[in-house]
Amino acid sequence: MEEITSRKNPLCAHFRKLASSRAYREETGEFLCDSPKLLKEAELWGATVCAVLFTKGGQLPPFADRGVRLVQVSESVMEAVSPMATPQGVVFSCRMGRCEPPARLEQGRYLLLEGVQDPGNVGTILRTADAFDVDGIFLLEGCADLYHPKTVRSAMGVHFRRAVWRCGLEQAADLIKEAGLPLYGAALGERTVDVRRADLRRAAVMVGSEGRGLSQAALEACTAAIQIPMSPRCESLNAAVAAAVVLWEGIRGD
Repeated sequence: MEEITSRKNPLCAHFRKLASSRAYREETGEFLCDSPKLLKEAELWGATVCAVLFTKGGQLPPFADRGVRLVQVSESVMEAVSPMATPQGVVFSCRMGRCEPPARLEQGRYLLLEGVQDPGNVGTILRTADAFDVDGIFLLEGCADLYHPKTVRSAMGVHFRRAVWRCGLEQAADLIKEAGLPLYGAALGERTVDVRRADLRRAAVMVGSEGRGLSQAALEACTAAIQIPMSPRCESLNAAVAAAVVLWEGIRGD
């Protein structure tokens, strides 16, 4: 068991860069997670954990013969490396999963996100998609980094147990078309279908950012646009809320 008391330790510097730099995360192939709960999820779903920093008394899963580097640190070191304002006593690094979409899709339900820039929103949507048992999630152009600490924290372990792919709109739309699935775009406007009347049981749904919605290219790639009925006093819904509504409609029809 190692022990670190200096904030200048190379491992601490590595963790800080994982928290702050997307380029560094992609270069190293690692991302940062915080909290004992996420560590339990990583262990449960067989994620490749590289190193764990924990304060005295921290509860750790058994890592025997796994080659995981376990390091006890002081409270001040934990405060320096944790991306949280109030650290929970455990911070760890994991290997990134494969983010390339498969060569073909099975019949099922899929979610596409375009231009959702807030990491917390993306993480919340991933968690919601997992709860409603989607078969795969596409992150398209303009979305927040899948491995941003806020995305990881909000997703609550989805990174370890659900397929999340990063690719362009054209590739995703082609895969959905080849699978024989309709692609619905959540949008506002006159030429839209009430989400309650659309058959979302075997389909893909695309959600855009709250401010700009879906791009014109995204709408043109869709089979049809669907709209969530709401009060005329309201202009739009938060992207995470909109995703929750359409995903619920999909699972409700099963």
